[in-house]
Amino acid sequence: MTHTSVKTVGAGLSAAALLLLAAATPAARADTAPEPGNWLMLGLAHGDAPAGAEGGTLLRCDPPGGDHPHAEEACAQLTAADGRITALPAEDTLCPMIYAPVTAHAEGMWRDRPVTWTETFPNTCTLRARTGALFALDGT
Repeated sequence: MTHTSVKTVGAGLSAAALLLLAAATPAARADTAPEPGNWLMLGLAHGDAPAGAEGGTLLRCDPPGGDHPHAEEACAQLTAADGRITALPAEDTLCPMIYAPVTAHAEGMWRDRPVTWTETFPNTCTLRARTGALFALDGT
């Protein structure tokens, strides 16, 4: 094979690979397109673990459900805050000054807007005081 024919074969293989990739991309996007409506995938991580490392909880809000133990209350709080986690009203609670960091993560859709939120709190009491029922994932 000459140097020119090697370049031609290489270019042909590259073009074929690009065509296969382009053909597969729309199908992949269709499978991973976000669902419309109001839903969040919620995760907690304690200590140095990355957010969501301890599993996740699905919260659906039209109607309230998913596997969230307090779905109705969490959905009501989110609806009042227009889906903005930072706008949830903080509870006036005294929390111990014990540093046991917990990171909360939420990802999903609210009124067809994408939601991505992560924040680390000094402890679980502070997390619950700040996020209400949204991250009360242990059933209490």
